[in-house]
Amino acid sequence: MLTTDRLLLRRWRDSDRQPFAALNADPEVMRYFPSTRTRAESDAMVDRLDAAIESDGFGLWAVERRDTGAFVGFVGLSRPSFDPVLDQQVEIGWRLARDAWGRGFATEAAREVVRLAFDPAGADLPALISFTAAINEPSRRVMRRLGMTHDPADDFEHPALPPGHELRPHVLHRLRRAS
Repeated sequence: MLTTDRLLLRRWRDSDRQPFAALNADPEVMRYFPSTRTRAESDAMVDRLDAAIESDGFGLWAVERRDTGAFVGFVGLSRPSFDPVLDQQVEIGWRLARDAWGRGFATEAAREVVRLAFDPAGADLPALISFTAAINEPSRRVMRRLGMTHDPADDFEHPALPPGHELRPHVLHRLRRAS
């Protein structure tokens, strides 16, 4: 469990399933993803995310507001599995409900995740990556706020999307642990 001034990052609970399904069914939240998700797809994702936390000791944690206890989404670490180069790295990522946008929650939670990722007593990782559709400026702003750097040579076409799809061009940002 990780905490910030305003947020709690924790394991998933059954009570998270309904608000997570609503988040994943919101076309605006899922604007930079190929499609929204059904309740069954969201529930299966919760199961996978929580299993990853159990096996790796880190993952994409459920995020709740400390003042209200409201579920707002997820922030954390994952291992990409769609690319042989990227799957050797650890990604920091986030997805928040629309009513949580514009409050700095993604950056606040992600900074705590970065701290854990680079802490020798935590995940003790040498570096993190983050990637998104090139047109996803809100997520790119969070990446920059975290101090991540972008090298256009690292950009790629997402293999799960067809050529010409507006979300296929992806940007990759990196953050290395300070020496």
